[in-house]
Order: sequence, then structure tokens, then C-alpha cells
Amino acid sequence: MDCDGLFYSVSPSPVKLRFIFVVLWLFSPPAAGQPQVIGSLQSIRAAPGDDINLPCHVEPPINVSGLTVEWSRPDLKPDPNDRLSRVDYVHLYRDRREVTDIKISSYVGRTLLSTEGLGKGDISLKIYNVTLEDEGRFRCFIPKLEGQKKSAIVVLVVEQNSPTTETPLQSRDLQTPDPKEETADKGVSSRSNVIPVVVFSCLSVFLLMVILTVGVTKCRKPEVSNVI
Repeated sequence: MDCDGLFYSVSPSPVKLRFIFVVLWLFSPPAAGQPQVIGSLQSIRAAPGDDINLPCHVEPPINVSGLTVEWSRPDLKPDPNDRLSRVDYVHLYRDRREVTDIKISSYVGRTLLSTEGLGKGDISLKIYNVTLEDEGRFRCFIPKLEGQKKSAIVVLVVEQNSPTTETPLQSRDLQTPDPKEETADKGVSSRSNVIPVVVFSCLSVFLLMVILTVGVTKCRKPEVSNVI
């Protein structure tokens, strides 16, 4: 084979090319730096009558003031005997304002979402005059967030004579596990991206070496012995 045509000799067939693309796609690392909703690993503790802040933010910080932000109680379920029943929101921010017509009645006039904080990715919810009925899990959710982790769970514990817990919003805060989260939300931390990047790089180099080796082998002319 003429080595001048090495480029064509190393070009894989369409079948091999599709196989290479599939392998590279399977081992390709997830996009880094995608925004995700972060809650707090620590439960928020309060006593009846306290004003409490449920921490939740987007990391890395982005302006979410133009997006819908939902705060709900995931443990509340519709009445199974009423097909028209629904579960309303603790707080719903939509079209740059609070929507109150589908809000749980006990939270009317008791919640606040900082519009200034939304510009920095802070979607923490302020609850005034906490009651024992407020104890439980709260879910903050941004439906149209361009990322894999769109929601987080914050747990509120309400006890008599309980010291108030104010949790600062820091990027090192870990996500509170939610057993009902969609499987696509798992493993989005930056540390989990290191191994796929290494595997993808090694695989790419290996495939390139195989293709070049095959081409060079085809390019070599076999030795022909002279027969007298």
C-alpha cells in the first residue's frame, strides 16, 4: 500500500466509526459547572413563634429572578377520596411575583422570598411565626433550571424551647438526601466528574493509537524473496 494514502487507509469504515462514537459517548464526562439547587444537610431547628429561614440556593450563583421557584411540602398528599383535590404550595414565585391563589392557607402572610436574593441565586424561604404544624420536609424546586439538580429538601424541626438554627448558605453545604428524587439527579458533585474525565481521555488516546497502528501496518510492504 502506498503510504501517501495513509489518511485513507486509517479511516475507519462506517460501522467502526459508529462504534467509536458510541463508546466515546458512553464514557464522555458530564458537563461541568451546571447550576444545581443546594439545600442544607443540617436540619433547621426552631421553637413555636420563631421566625426561621429555610436555606436553599443555586450553585454556581446565577440570576433566577425570571424563573419559577416553588416551595412545597412533599409529604402532603391529595385526598384520595377527592379526585379534584390538589396539594397547594407553601410559596410560589412565578412571573416575577408571588402567586397566592394556590397557596396553603396556613402559610398566607407568613412566607417571604427575597427578590434581591433571587438575583444572586438565593431562593431561601423565610417563614414567620413558626408553629408545630410546620415541622417536616420542605422542597425548593426550580422547574426550568438548566441543570441536573433542580430541587432540594430542607428539614424543619419544631420543638418547645428549641434553639433557633440559622444555617449560612455556603457552597460546601451538602444536599439533603431525598428518596423520591429522580435518578438523573444523582452524582452531580464536582468530585464525581474527575474519574469520568480521566477514563474518557485514556480511551480517546487508546482508540487513536489503535487506528494509527492499523494504518501503519497496512502501509508496510511485505518483503518478497527473489526466486532464481
